[in-house]
Amino acid sequence: MQGSLFGYGKTTKAIARLANKFGNFKIYDDNFTESKSDEFGNLLLNPSEFKPSESAFEIPSPSFPFRHRLVKEAKNLMSEYDFFYDAMPKSVFISGTNGKTTTTQMTQHLLAPFSQMGGNVGVPLAELDLNAKIWVLETSSFTLHYTKRAKPEIYALLPITPDHLSWHESFENYVKAKLSLLSRLKEGDVAILPEIYAKSSTKALVISYKDEFDLAKKMGINTDEISFQTPFLMDAVFALSIEKIILDKLSYEKLNAFKIEANKLEEFKDARKRLWVNDTKATNIDAALAALKRYKNKKIHLILGGDDKGVSLRPLFEELKFYELKIYAIGSSMKQILALSKDFKIKAFECENLKNAVSLIWQDLKKDEVALLSPACASLDQFSSYAERGEKFKDFVKKMDENSGEN
Repeated sequence: MQGSLFGYGKTTKAIARLANKFGNFKIYDDNFTESKSDEFGNLLLNPSEFKPSESAFEIPSPSFPFRHRLVKEAKNLMSEYDFFYDAMPKSVFISGTNGKTTTTQMTQHLLAPFSQMGGNVGVPLAELDLNAKIWVLETSSFTLHYTKRAKPEIYALLPITPDHLSWHESFENYVKAKLSLLSRLKEGDVAILPEIYAKSSTKALVISYKDEFDLAKKMGINTDEISFQTPFLMDAVFALSIEKIILDKLSYEKLNAFKIEANKLEEFKDARKRLWVNDTKATNIDAALAALKRYKNKKIHLILGGDDKGVSLRPLFEELKFYELKIYAIGSSMKQILALSKDFKIKAFECENLKNAVSLIWQDLKKDEVALLSPACASLDQFSSYAERGEKFKDFVKKMDENSGEN
């Protein structure tokens, strides 16, 4: 029998390329209307052709909907983590709601060259070196939902706040996915957990924390030696904690040489020397709040909106009322944002799209203020990715410079 892959995304495509090693796969995707083969000899099929009795195992793309008929009919469902688990080197799984990517990248920066980085950070497990000493894996709630066997030696869990509720269907299910692997950890393993989850059932050594300063104190980390500010200070403390557990050292100088990737609190100034901030990767409430805290002493022109992923933005507005700001609402969540702005008596503008928002801010922004794109929502309602949204934001500001003749 052949193995089956559900969805034809980056993860399953990477596995499909290994057909010469594992045998050909049958790949099912709703976009396939007729049967054909790919260049590796795998069959590309419509889901209607799936026969559970003829499938040796099934691996879904991480975000493949768990309510899909393929998942319901599957008899031997596993994640890519499960598929590679027996051959996987020692590993660190990094999860949470915000900061996963930066924490993973910082950890890789500290553990290189003997570590490999992958998972949700953009590198499928099928493309990692099985001979590496350690895999550092950014691990999404989607992957954890489907993972039944695999577990790390170190599980680093950043704070959890509501996200991806339209997929998980409830915050409880989201949290359950994040905590699901704790029961598989063994004596000798380590779990770094928010204090609220410190009593979760596990055989691992639990290091709990209230915040980044509490974790730093427990791990003997001097935060004054770290050059990163909020919200990246949390990521830095986590990376150093993991390094200390594995290597018993704290490489402050090496950490401080790490460069934050684009689209995260990326500051730039227009021709009038006014501050604009591209924080397009802030796709949920907690990430947007972290950005707001950084600029709490300035008047903020905040661009909000996009795909809210089924999450109410009311908790965000409970905090926004303490800031001096104006809101520029865009995307499919615009109506919700405008209604909440009215409820909380916050000045808001109906912009519909990012270009209109930039244009309005341009006319009003003062030198001691900040224009902040920290949308608290995903981008796919109007853009191909959060990265495209960030690039468009910078482009629109640049064009305003050019059109005003100030460049």
